[in-house]
Amino acid sequence: MESQVAGYGASGRNGGWCSALFPASADSLARDHGRDAALAQHRAMRATVDEVLRAATAEGIDARAAKGGTVVLARGAAQLARARAEVEHARTWGRPETELALLDAGAARARLDAAGTVGATYTPDCAALHPVRLVRGLARAVERRGVTIHEGTTALAVEPGRVRTDRGTLRADVVVRATEAWTPRLPGLRRALAPVYSLVIATEPLPEATWERIGLRERETFSDHRHLIVYGQRTADGRMVFGGRGAPYHLGSRVHPAHDRDPRVFARLLGTLHEMFPVLRGVRVEHAWGGPLGIPRDWCASVGLDRRTGLAHAGGYVGDGLSTTNLAGRTLRDLVLGRDTDLTRLAWVGHASPHWEPEPLRWLGINAGLRATVLADAEERLTGRPSLVARAVAPLLG
Repeated sequence: MESQVAGYGASGRNGGWCSALFPASADSLARDHGRDAALAQHRAMRATVDEVLRAATAEGIDARAAKGGTVVLARGAAQLARARAEVEHARTWGRPETELALLDAGAARARLDAAGTVGATYTPDCAALHPVRLVRGLARAVERRGVTIHEGTTALAVEPGRVRTDRGTLRADVVVRATEAWTPRLPGLRRALAPVYSLVIATEPLPEATWERIGLRERETFSDHRHLIVYGQRTADGRMVFGGRGAPYHLGSRVHPAHDRDPRVFARLLGTLHEMFPVLRGVRVEHAWGGPLGIPRDWCASVGLDRRTGLAHAGGYVGDGLSTTNLAGRTLRDLVLGRDTDLTRLAWVGHASPHWEPEPLRWLGINAGLRATVLADAEERLTGRPSLVARAVAPLLG
């Protein structure tokens, strides 16, 4: 059951990062499930990046993918301190330099020459790709296997043994809910996930001379160590795709197409892109879009099956879903078939996140958190030191 078309949601609108990132930290997983479980979750995510690429190749899907890794720039002393701390923390988890490396200014600029770069972290565990090509290709792949995708069919309620839709009721032994940011629309789930918007712009194709000045020769995905998330990639046809958070959360977990395009956020993204890469001033932005992603209260994605009711779920990816959905699908397969596997024993299986606060506390808290990240970045630009604001709100922001 799909209310629009396959890929209409975050699976088709994301920034094209197929990464090993999992939204919950290793420390939080270890607190709840133990160190070995946290390490197993990380290994599964690393393997999933290659599994996504393998599946695309096997199904003949040209997702325009390139596994160039991710470079996260440090642009200033405060960001460099966070980069160093991240690498030092990774070492305590046994992650070697081949998994996460600290780059000096020269090595960082060799990969991506953004203004003010003084260092970076680099991981090979990410591929840049075209998300719509991937998700539509996967839809065709399951249809070839005899699956019917009922597009244009809106789920009104998910209940044991059935899904009530605007076109009738579907009955099944197992019902899988994978509704992500649209989950709060379903009865009883209004506070399960918070839909938060992420917006993206894409430039016209850039000449090779411009890319020679910028870098990304291996099509690395990129970000920097600021607090308000930004992300980008070099597409196969030579565009710069650049996105970020910062759009407001809407009261009552409201999701609406009108929120997909916010001129103020698009303008801020373009300003940030110009600040990072002055060579792009004057370059035309040809595409701009956005959409909601789903955030659990504890920032931990989860997958599970209640055998008593036959209700299964997967979601809460916090923007890391391009790869994590693949892991969820394979895990659900094993759960539904009653298999005991390494996947069904992962830490996120059966995890139950607490509900978000009722409104208007949810609206106040989420938007205050977004504003705090903006203030934290401004503070660091002014002082050159790690933000006191960020330190104060970190426990609230996951």
